[in-house]
Amino acid sequence: MPANAQFVEAIHAVIDPQLVRPIGELGFVGSIEERSGSLHVQLALPFLEWPHLERISELIVEAVPGSTIMTRSMNDEERLALRHYLRSAMAGDPGPGLHEHSADAAPRFLDKLSRTRVLGISSGKGGVGKSSVTVNLAIALARRGLDVGVLDADVYGFSLPKMLGATNDPIILGDTVIPTLAHGVRCLSMGYFVPDEQPVIWRGPMLHKAIEQLVTEAWWDEPDFLLIDMPPGTGDVALTLSEVLPRIEMYVVTTPQAAAQRVAQRSAYAARKLKLAVRGVIENMSYFIGDDDKRYEIFGSGGGERLSSELGIPLLAQIPLEPRLREGGDVGRPVMVEDPDGMIGRAFSELAAKIVAQGAARVYRQELKLV
Repeated sequence: MPANAQFVEAIHAVIDPQLVRPIGELGFVGSIEERSGSLHVQLALPFLEWPHLERISELIVEAVPGSTIMTRSMNDEERLALRHYLRSAMAGDPGPGLHEHSADAAPRFLDKLSRTRVLGISSGKGGVGKSSVTVNLAIALARRGLDVGVLDADVYGFSLPKMLGATNDPIILGDTVIPTLAHGVRCLSMGYFVPDEQPVIWRGPMLHKAIEQLVTEAWWDEPDFLLIDMPPGTGDVALTLSEVLPRIEMYVVTTPQAAAQRVAQRSAYAARKLKLAVRGVIENMSYFIGDDDKRYEIFGSGGGERLSSELGIPLLAQIPLEPRLREGGDVGRPVMVEDPDGMIGRAFSELAAKIVAQGAARVYRQELKLV
């Protein structure tokens, strides 16, 4: 028998956690029938191993208790329709139904009028904990109810997939890449596409193309924040990102020692030469609290304050040195997941709050647009 219209509407409205769209719009609902007093729902998924299938099923049963869930794979035509829908939605033209709109237009979040803030987490040198800061800051922002993505732009030294604990690989749907989802954060990295032990040996043009594709051909939708974990230094990646993402806001990570501060300063000056906004300094490994409750400044002190003073930007955080931060990154259980209310968790939560409060570096108004 045809299902009750109210039940059908409730099922179509269920949100897929991976794509953050109603499953009815995505074409995931194959058929809905009532049999012997029970509702049988068939899901048509791009792949049977679709991430968060269990959560979708739970949401359907919550919407219509007693439902029975079955799954099948989409056929080629259905997958193509989904690809057109995603490309159109990325360009800001989702429209009703699964049909082709401006399927190859630039992603909406690249538009200067977009709400998306792109944060470049940079450093002058390696070893200052930049990736740890990126991962935990992203989770802290997501815990505030914000839509957050992370791009690991450190193509030669990728580490974010393991640090974030993202167990699923990205999904390739035609020419569209769907990032993994872990702890409320979408993530994309070169680490998903090459074996962990394999080095990436590329010249500048290949690097430029790879970064451009990871930005423009991935399902970022229009997040509130897209964090870019940048490689150390001031090389090709920084130049590419300044071209692809001209609205990127730079945050400089340093340690308290003078040598690290001087190198980080060069990174900030390079960003300014590229006409990028440098918004703040994040001092990592600032101090260690021993078992005796005393504060030990293992890497010296004052580096972050000196850097913020010289650059004329605020020192936004002084993140303590604590083994759990390193351990969490090694095993894929970030400290913002394991202990969000602890000392380091609070530090990242406060950092996230300050960055949100700053607002965008450049605000464009639709009514001032020349036509």
